[in-house]
Formats: sequence, C-alpha cells, structure tokens
Amino acid sequence: MKTLSLKLDKEIFEETEAIIKDRKVARNRYINQALEFYNNYQKRKKLSSEFAFASKLSKESSTEIIAEFDALIEEDEAI
Repeated sequence: MKTLSLKLDKEIFEETEAIIKDRKVARNRYINQALEFYNNYQKRKKLSSEFAFASKLSKESSTEIIAEFDALIEEDEAI
C-alpha cells in the first residue's frame, strides 16, 4: 500500500463522510473503491475512443475493397 495525502473540497469531503458513515465502511476502503471505479471508467472511455478510431479506419478500408470487388464483377460481366 502507498500512503498519500490529498486535499478535498469541503462539499466532497462532507458528502463522502456522510456516505461512509451510512455504509459503515472505512474511508480508506471507500476512496480506494471510488478510484478503482473511476479508473475503470477512464479505461472504458479510452477503449471506446480507440474502437471508434479503428472502426473509421476499417470503414475506409472496406469501402476500398468493395469498390475493387465491384470493378472485378464489372470486368467479369463484360467478358
């Protein structure tokens, strides 16, 4: 485990304290879970962006391949 010091906005701290009191969970555990959740969210967001980029590249490539197949079909029909 790493030790860390941080400053929280007063409102965030008070809301966090109310939640951990209600859930009966240690502050450290709650903050670890919150950061894990947010890290997973950021990873999914990054992956979604990467998929969108790859999809765009794939679309462009697929359009080129379809055009090549159409040209081959036209050549075959002309014969």
